[in-house]
Amino acid sequence: MGNRDNFGKCRSCGQQVIWIKTVAGKNMPCNPQLVTYRQGNGKEKIVTPNGEVLSGELVGAGTQDATGVGYISHFATCPNAASHRKK
Repeated sequence: MGNRDNFGKCRSCGQQVIWIKTVAGKNMPCNPQLVTYRQGNGKEKIVTPNGEVLSGELVGAGTQDATGVGYISHFATCPNAASHRKK
């Protein structure tokens, strides 16, 4: 997990976020809870700790064919996400 300097708060809903630098060099706010995922045809976008953005499905921790752990983009869960989109 990132160091504590990577944590902040969403400016619109106040929830804690962790900032992950994507491989494209952009900082992406993510929910700080790690999730376990299986990469593939799932509809979820998972951000890995090293900044890759993957599609997959969430699975339970300890699932045998899980691909790894990562974070869910805060844009996917923020109740005010629309206010962050460029107009």
